This record gives sequence, C-alpha cells and structure tokens, in this order.
Amino acid sequence: MFENLTSGALPSLNALRAFEAMARTGRATLAAEELHVTHSAVSRQVKALEAHLGVQLFTGPKHRLELTEAGRALLPALTSAFDQIAAAVRQTQARGDELLVAVNASVSVKWLIPRLARFRAAHPTVNLQLAELPSHATSYRGADAIIRIVPTSRLAEPGATAFIPNHLGLVMAPALAERCAADPLKAPRLMAQTHPQGWAIWAALAGVELAPAPEQPFAHLHFAIDAAIGGLGAAVMPWPLVADYVRNGRLVAPLGFCRAESAFAILGAPEGGRALATFRKWLVAEGAKIDPAPPPPR
Repeated sequence: MFENLTSGALPSLNALRAFEAMARTGRATLAAEELHVTHSAVSRQVKALEAHLGVQLFTGPKHRLELTEAGRALLPALTSAFDQIAAAVRQTQARGDELLVAVNASVSVKWLIPRLARFRAAHPTVNLQLAELPSHATSYRGADAIIRIVPTSRLAEPGATAFIPNHLGLVMAPALAERCAADPLKAPRLMAQTHPQGWAIWAALAGVELAPAPEQPFAHLHFAIDAAIGGLGAAVMPWPLVADYVRNGRLVAPLGFCRAESAFAILGAPEGGRALATFRKWLVAEGAKIDPAPPPPR
C-alpha cells in the first residue's frame, strides 16, 4: 500500500534539510551549525540533491554562493514546510503557555534580559524561553516569534509589531568626550561586525562627512558598547541599547541621535496564541517607558 510513497520520487529528507538551511543562511558553515553536522556533510547532501534533481541549485565561488533560478524556486516551499513541521512538533510538546522567542544577541543582552524579571513577575504562567537569533537571520526554526531591528518596510507584514522606534547616535565615555570636545568625530571608531554599515548609515542621517579612518572591530554591538564605556573609542549605536548608560552618565552622546528607517520589532504569527499576544503587549508597554532619544544639537 506504500509503494507510491517509497518509489524514490522524493529526494532524501536530509538532503532537503541541508539545502534549505544552506540557502536560508547563505553559508554551508552556518547551515552545519544549525543542523549539528559538519559543513562538508552539508555540501555532500546538497550535491546529492542536485544530482537527484538534475539541476544546479547554487552558483558562484564557495565564499559567495548564490541561488540559481531552480534554487530560488525550491527554497520558499521547503522553508514553509519545515517551519510547519517545527511548529506542529512544538505544539505537541508544549504544556501551558510555552513561548520560544529568538532574539538578536545585543538586543537580548542590552535591552530584553534586564527587563525580563518584570515580565516574569507580571505573567508567571508564561514559560518564556529565549534563543539567539543570528545577526543575518530573519527567521528561526521552531520559534514562536523573533525580535530584531527591522526596516520600517517590514512592519506592514502580518504579525509584525514595532515596540520601539530606532534612533542612531554616536556615543563615547565622558572622559573621551572631553578630550574630543572640539570634534567628536576624531575619536577612535569602534565598529560591530554584525552592523558594519552603522557608521555610514548614521553619517547619512546626521548629514556629516566621515574622513577615512581605521575602525576597531568587535563581534557584536554589545561588545562595542562595553568598549565605548571603557573609553576605547566612539561607537554608533541604537538608542534603546544605550539609553540606560546615557541616563546614568557612563556614556554621552555629543551629537545626539537621528531617527532611522527601522524599528525594534517582534515578528510572529498574527494568531500566535495567548502567550505570544501577552508578550507582544508587554513589549509595547516596556518600549513606551524608554526616554526619548536626545536630538542632534542645533
């Protein structure tokens, strides 16, 4: 009775998973990390899938692979299918108000986690679990929702809720600001590798021209924030991540903050259940408590 299901019409599930993860993340190493296998195993599975289908799914050099037309056609259906499977498994396992939220590391460390005690106190029945959302990722397999900074164009998507408007500004330790009072832009530049265009974006918003200068890189925004607090240089940062430090005087923003075309947002299913609705409402309320970003000086 199962003859038609085992006739070999479909490629292996492992091959499909390997392709979907590699196509979604853009790199075999990231797919391997997600699937808990070696990157060579991912590459072998993708090649086996290409052989089975008789089409090429990726093109270009290994360090900069791009999807072919066939790969672009296959990816959305696979991503949707695997997301549905993960959601079904999670619903089956869930007990009560379970909620898994994937969050960019810096947003989690510098904004969300310091406030979670208030959420737990107000909603003790919600079992909130956090997972780290890679900086490049716009989805996370099995999560009920993700939290990240998104372009304002994405806020029109179903299930997208902005809870803080984003402002960008240059911050540094008070002692460094005193030494660079004549021109804050002459301070050493700190840069987060997860947001490499931060300085250029801020300069365009602020209407300033940046002279070529070396930048000291850090892996994440929160590392660069701590480096700025330590007096290593100036960093361009989103206001919500540094608002507490500016308020308590550990950082200063001599050139103020400019409104960016982005926002802190939670993205999940529009009908995501009671726990997700509760968390959305709490995020909006917490976002409203943040002091307004100081504007640029006139």
